[in-house]
Amino acid sequence: MKILEIKNLSKSFGGVRAVSNVSFSVAAGELLAMIGPNGAGKTTCFNLINGQLRADAGEVFLEQKNIQGLATRELWRLGVSRSFQIAAAFSSMSVLENVQVALLSHARMLGSFFSSMKNAFENESKNILDNVGLSDQVDRPCSVLAYGDLKRVELALALAGRPRLLLMDEPTAGMASAERQLLMGLVERISKEKGISVLFTEHDMDVVFAHADRVIVLAEGELIAEGPPAEVRAHAQVRRVYLGDESGHA
Repeated sequence: MKILEIKNLSKSFGGVRAVSNVSFSVAAGELLAMIGPNGAGKTTCFNLINGQLRADAGEVFLEQKNIQGLATRELWRLGVSRSFQIAAAFSSMSVLENVQVALLSHARMLGSFFSSMKNAFENESKNILDNVGLSDQVDRPCSVLAYGDLKRVELALALAGRPRLLLMDEPTAGMASAERQLLMGLVERISKEKGISVLFTEHDMDVVFAHADRVIVLAEGELIAEGPPAEVRAHAQVRRVYLGDESGHA
């Protein structure tokens, strides 16, 4: 079953084609990596899917519903969550409170957090934090967390949107190599357990080839390859324009 389907997506800026006739799909519970050199069009593609940009042409379908043109908040309520390169949370609030705020916002009850509903969604928030390995950090303010733990909070906030599709733009940016593998291993486990589809961009090829079910490659706004990680790694054009040598090693 296709959770996300992109058909002939295109976007130009001042005559420069950032994304050109890109088509691909993401299956239910699949981890799909989108890779490519800087300027390949990855972030533009994400912003088109997530409603932050409007495409010049093409269509975006979420479970066969055309979502092209919908605002980011509307997409969030339909089950599309996104995380960014730089982890962000309310630093003065506790880890638990951050997740509660996200759940209350999704339920259109955010105004209640500061009145009579401060304990709302507490159990669900703790369950989410347990899933991301932060059950021992629930009462700590986000301002004192290590960066790796802050990235886990960001993942918890994305999960609070009860996503069917999770968009992750450089989720391991700024992390040490071992932390990158741990975080993406966590994402992979949650994806498989909960059937959440994940589309992620990533520059660390060790992370991509260890955790992606399938890989698509963009170069100069065009899709140049797609397939299982080993097949993409061996693709001559991918090696030439991105992986950097003729042997296929990153």
